[in-house]
Amino acid sequence: MTLLSIVVPLKDEEANVRPLYERVCAALGGEGPWELVLVDDGSTDGTFAELERLAAADSRVKVIRLRRNYGQSAAMQAGLDAATGRIVATMDGDLQNDPADIPHMLRKLEEGYDVVLGQRVHRQDGLVVRKLPSWVANWLIRRVLRVPFRDFGCTLRLMRREALEGITLYGEMHRFLTALLVLQGGNVTQMPVQHHPRTAGRSKYTLSRTFRVLLDLLTVKFQGSFQTRPMHLFGTLGLICLLLGTTGIGVAAVMKYTTGPGMTANPLFLLGAVTDLIGIQFLSLGLMGEVLTRVYYESQGKRPYLVRESRNLSAAPRNDNGLHRQAA
Repeated sequence: MTLLSIVVPLKDEEANVRPLYERVCAALGGEGPWELVLVDDGSTDGTFAELERLAAADSRVKVIRLRRNYGQSAAMQAGLDAATGRIVATMDGDLQNDPADIPHMLRKLEEGYDVVLGQRVHRQDGLVVRKLPSWVANWLIRRVLRVPFRDFGCTLRLMRREALEGITLYGEMHRFLTALLVLQGGNVTQMPVQHHPRTAGRSKYTLSRTFRVLLDLLTVKFQGSFQTRPMHLFGTLGLICLLLGTTGIGVAAVMKYTTGPGMTANPLFLLGAVTDLIGIQFLSLGLMGEVLTRVYYESQGKRPYLVRESRNLSAAPRNDNGLHRQAA
């Protein structure tokens, strides 16, 4: 049977470690082989001691301890790297996600999906600090990335291993993992899951994360739409600036010989010149981006595409990591 890996980043969750393990055991008792990958992201309480005890008692529990607190994205990436299952589940370690939903999500995944994302229908969080910023962020993600799902912040998700090829989480990109999977062609669906109030430990979420979501959203939009063609973005902005700047200079020249004032006294001339310079800078950024794109892909043997499957090829096409994928 297919091995299932459950990846859980943890930061100062001493009181939640054993209840989490017990709930996973209860939920997955009849689901075949599984492993629980627990990542200690620089905890300062007794979290790691609890993890050590679990690992010593159950060989299905894998424990990774990071040298310091790197953030949830880095901790999740460490767990994904250590996971060996063909199906990977991620969830939070604060017991707000319920492992009992995993079997239902497995049934949904077997319908042919690459990813099943949870949707917290009855979310048990504060309105001002958690719910309202989340609603705004989800609305922005839907509009900017044109991805239809309503809850991108739910960490509970199931993914096939092959869907994760070519994705590495940097910064705080864990919240955009589902969007990245959609943008690279994954077959993704969303289903309702349970959400419980936190009963132990302290939430690490603050309002400052909302602003970081906006910055990360720009990064994801660029990666999804312009990573292999940066000139299309910067070149378009550059041409618009050059058009506006040239128009401003032209209007200033016409005014000099008609209604006045002179060129040097007309703010349109200065504004047009500055806008033209900005346009040239955008074009230069586009050219440099094109060069860097080629260096990035060609120096590492990467390809600007991912192959889902193939038929009757003499050699299996390579994925973006330069590895051969088995032909179907």
